Amino acid sequence: MNIALFGAPGSGKGTQGNLIAQKFGYIHLSSGEILRGEIAANSAWGIEAEKYISKGMLVPDDLIINILEIKIDENKSAKGMIFDGFPRTIVQAEELETMLGKHGKKINVMIEVYVDEKTLFNRLVLRGKNSGRSDDTPETIYKRLAVYHEQTAPVMEFYKRTNRYQSVDNNSSVEECFEQICKLVRKLIS
Repeated sequence: MNIALFGAPGSGKGTQGNLIAQKFGYIHLSSGEILRGEIAANSAWGIEAEKYISKGMLVPDDLIINILEIKIDENKSAKGMIFDGFPRTIVQAEELETMLGKHGKKINVMIEVYVDEKTLFNRLVLRGKNSGRSDDTPETIYKRLAVYHEQTAPVMEFYKRTNRYQSVDNNSSVEECFEQICKLVRKLIS
């Protein structure tokens, strides 16, 4: 079972990804965490990624695809993988299909974690105050949400066309959203 978690910045993909991984024994591949790790390590990839992330822009497709391909290869025998924050463009979605296809796998479902825009903004401002993340300032948040709608939202259509799109509501509690996701996953693996 391979899941692409999808949603705007601050929608709770990371939290839900961790919960799904713990519950079902899947590997959680968070592109954001991977990139922040590269930045903290001051790697060549991290230095390049920081140029885009600090401005609220998406990291170029080729950079994130190269990093994720290594992670997929490292985890090819996993029971399942959760892709959190990837794919964010149609090019990335197509490349993910190719990368997984090399191992006889595919994305079984793309789950959109939906949160309304006002709640997203408030969550991100609070997270920025608590974590000090450079991409959670009000100016950068507006930019990130605009980029999401312009470049990332079309990825939903990619999965809708192949009947692999599902949506869950995360405007209420983490637990309620997780229960919705568990029902979806159980249905798909049964």
